Amino acid sequence: MFSLSTWLHLRFPFSFFLMPVYFFALGHSPNFTESRIVWSFLIIHLLLYPASNGYNSYFDKDEKSIGGLKNPPPVKEGLYFISLLMDIVAIALALKISVFFASMLFIYGLASKAYSHPSIRLKKRPILGWLVTGFFQGFFTFLMCYEGINAFGISGVLKTDILIPAALTSIMLLGNYPMTQIYQHEEDSKRGDKTLSILLGINGTFVFTAIVFAFATLGFVFYFVFFFKVKYALVFLASLAPVLLYFFVWFIQARNNIEVVNYSRTMWLNFISAVCLNGFFIYFFLDFSQVLQAVKAGF
Repeated sequence: MFSLSTWLHLRFPFSFFLMPVYFFALGHSPNFTESRIVWSFLIIHLLLYPASNGYNSYFDKDEKSIGGLKNPPPVKEGLYFISLLMDIVAIALALKISVFFASMLFIYGLASKAYSHPSIRLKKRPILGWLVTGFFQGFFTFLMCYEGINAFGISGVLKTDILIPAALTSIMLLGNYPMTQIYQHEEDSKRGDKTLSILLGINGTFVFTAIVFAFATLGFVFYFVFFFKVKYALVFLASLAPVLLYFFVWFIQARNNIEVVNYSRTMWLNFISAVCLNGFFIYFFLDFSQVLQAVKAGF
């Protein structure tokens, strides 16, 4: 059942691109323990996300490049059952932290399945699919990670100082998500899917991403200035510089040569963005939580 094809379609490395949400939530966590950090991180990134990848791959049956997999092999029947089993294991392990955390994993799993399952297939609905994905991979995932790290329960996540960064996460995801679809127009159209990137077109996707990302960046800057310290806003902007440079150089090249809008360029954008954001949010957590100060003091 667990073939090489199944292993590849779970796309474990792709979880790296989704880690910034977790580390951003970690930076806001006042009640973390080493145990909850380890368990919540592993459950989300090594079980929940790969299960979602595998489930969607099973129904998409892509023949060309997909996120995290340049040459996807034909899917096997076992992929469907392995992805469901991983979901079940993730929820069972999440109960060690809290019932609320386990419930959130279950809800996330349902939402991710709706994206590709033929009876719903949000991938055919460009606006609704974009909104649902942005909400669940951003706002909802931030709250889910926060609960996994802190185990406060529902009352603990429904606070203004938690809802605001969760909302900012969704805005950034809403800007970034169409870029992940930009090289898949031919494959998606062949299946009858209509993503937001197809609706916008190549140039439209670049412009749309630039506009939404600018609003998201402005939101993060104001957030760090008013709720924390100016230095965090400045470091955040500095950390985004490589991402912005790559994005705009790629955009200029794409206007002259459509061939550069491909899988490799998209994955490089995702990789650079993930490295920069993961680095910033880890720094934010270590500095704001005073973990670095404690280590330096010998604790």
